[in-house]
Amino acid sequence: MPALSVERLSKRFGRTYALSEIGFTVEPGEMVALIGASGSGKSTLIRHIAGLERGNGGNGRITVEGRVMQQGGKLSPEARAIRRHIGVVFQQFNLIGRLPVLTNVLIGCLGRVPAWRGTLGWFARSEQETAVRALMRVGIAETARRRASTLSGGQQQRAAIARALVQGAKLLIADEPIASLDPASAKRVMEALADINRVDGITVIVSLHQVDYARLFCPRTIALRAGEIVYDGPSEVLTDAFLREIYGEASEELVLAGTPAAQKRPRPVAVPMAQALATT
Repeated sequence: MPALSVERLSKRFGRTYALSEIGFTVEPGEMVALIGASGSGKSTLIRHIAGLERGNGGNGRITVEGRVMQQGGKLSPEARAIRRHIGVVFQQFNLIGRLPVLTNVLIGCLGRVPAWRGTLGWFARSEQETAVRALMRVGIAETARRRASTLSGGQQQRAAIARALVQGAKLLIADEPIASLDPASAKRVMEALADINRVDGITVIVSLHQVDYARLFCPRTIALRAGEIVYDGPSEVLTDAFLREIYGEASEELVLAGTPAAQKRPRPVAVPMAQALATT
């Protein structure tokens, strides 16, 4: 059973098609990049997969692990339950800046704890320990007690990934998570996503504006142009010449001047769990 199936999905804004008869499947445990120049439809597709937008009517259909998310331009009655298993990481992080990082990560628990506990912000010790382990996984456990607003962009994005881990996501979708980051921070974020995919077997779909990162971290790439799929296959095929063939002059905005592979990742600071939990 595919982790995700998109069939004949279309989305029109006025007379312009943002998505036109899109169709593809993603198998469990895959890590897939979505690439495309500005206006290609990447973010629109991500929002439809996450159940945040509905396609136009007709035969359009999205299923997640065999359960219908939307069909014929309507969300299914199961959509809310399905969304609990989909972690979404946005370009703008979506953290609450005045709250500690640990609390932001614990928000991933809200879909499975009683409403009164979520309202009061009361989380069990075991839930806090799960959140700290998630922060350790993404290499920023030392930030657990800090206000989210004090973190760098790359750290905030990794906190958002930790939140998706705590949520228990089976499908993790990242919408241009490295677009506003410097190359070193972008590489750390992509390494965190790749580690989650490899170690936990979580299916990852990541929208990227920079093809170099797709080549490095995603075995498969789906390329969009003007709302249509123009390539779906191994990322290693995406040479600069092939991109020029697909996108023409627009390919220039997809190719970085240098590759992030040459940059070294700093070793994360080891922080004991008791220290990370203290005074949070």
